Amino acid sequence: MDANIKKQLQIKACKVRMGIIEGVYNAKSGHPGGSLSVADILTYLYFEHMNIDPKNPKWEDRDRFVLSKGHTAPALYAVLAHRGFFSVDELKTLRKPGSMLQGHPSMKLTPGIDMSTGSLGQGISTAVGMALGAKLGEKSYRVFTALGDGEIQEGQVWEAAMFAAAKGLDNLVAVVDNNNLQIDGSVSEVNSPYPIPEKFRAFGWNVIEIHAHSFDEIDAAFKAAAEFKGKPTAIIAKSVKGKGVSFMEDQCSWHGAAPNEEQYNQAMAELQAALAELEA
Repeated sequence: MDANIKKQLQIKACKVRMGIIEGVYNAKSGHPGGSLSVADILTYLYFEHMNIDPKNPKWEDRDRFVLSKGHTAPALYAVLAHRGFFSVDELKTLRKPGSMLQGHPSMKLTPGIDMSTGSLGQGISTAVGMALGAKLGEKSYRVFTALGDGEIQEGQVWEAAMFAAAKGLDNLVAVVDNNNLQIDGSVSEVNSPYPIPEKFRAFGWNVIEIHAHSFDEIDAAFKAAAEFKGKPTAIIAKSVKGKGVSFMEDQCSWHGAAPNEEQYNQAMAELQAALAELEA
């Protein structure tokens, strides 16, 4: 990946992480851990890879994205705001009455949201339907979805995976945010989905494994997925829950908790320092 493009993506991802913390802090509730772990993937998709137009969010030929792990909406909202779908100031209204930014994504309320999600397992199913619709309609748009590694404990995920492979939906890419933590502890202890790559291969998918916080690896994976024909692609992205905020990293306690004022100040100071270093 071009060094300048990578640096710009790193800067945007840092601002997205600040938006996540801003939103969850002002809401006094939300899901920062998984939002921070998927921030780099979403930043890459919306700023570098997907064919979209913030001025025309319902454009018929746009690429689609479905946040199957809908509770990490703060990450998607922050990306959409910085991409120009709505004002960054809206992030402070997260979860408040009357806000366009509710606790889970709503396609009726928020510009840029392609599917309302929240019930785990259902997002990938709708993404599969979108990808099939593109095939049947002879459309060129592609469909992307992001799942949590705890989410893939849901049986519906594997029904959708089986169907996608059976229909040869090579216009579909599913990203598994593999941070190894869910609300009750590590996914390996709660109900192990491992080995994840082998499971998707067994269901007929093309599989790529990456580190979720390396833009070089992210870029290579999505470009390879675009070239692969005949099968849907699963990108298994090894990530760190709470990435970018020292006291949140790799802690399941930050799955669904908001920082207090002291924690908010510390998190924002850390991210401001990281941003200053990137912009230097």
